[in-house]
Amino acid sequence: MATSTYLTNPVVTVNSVALTGFCTSAEMMRVQESIDTTAFGQSSREYSSGLANNECTMTLFLTYAAAEVYATLKSLVGTRTTVTLKPTSAATSATNPVLTLTGAYLESLPVLTGSVGEMSQIDITFTGGVYTEVVV
Repeated sequence: MATSTYLTNPVVTVNSVALTGFCTSAEMMRVQESIDTTAFGQSSREYSSGLANNECTMTLFLTYAAAEVYATLKSLVGTRTTVTLKPTSAATSATNPVLTLTGAYLESLPVLTGSVGEMSQIDITFTGGVYTEVVV
């Protein structure tokens, strides 16, 4: 029987700072680049595993107060940091793992964005880093 999982109370941290209360969307992807190992005479492509190229994207409300979004992210542009996601705030378990990218790189940060009558939101992407999954 299939079950549905949806994020209702995830935990989001960047550089050990909880950004859960500012995050509206988050996605962590494990990517293993493929290397073409097809040789002459083969009738179909064959691939081997190459380097990992993981990614974490999130949408955050842009706030400027101390220890909030801009203050947390501004010094991370051009550096590597740790990003964690957890499906719910419940205890870590096989059905609620802590997903971590260690050494993830933040290339860019929108510093001002918005429209009249709307909350300012930004989309950021952390690339690379070592993926780990902790279950208890």
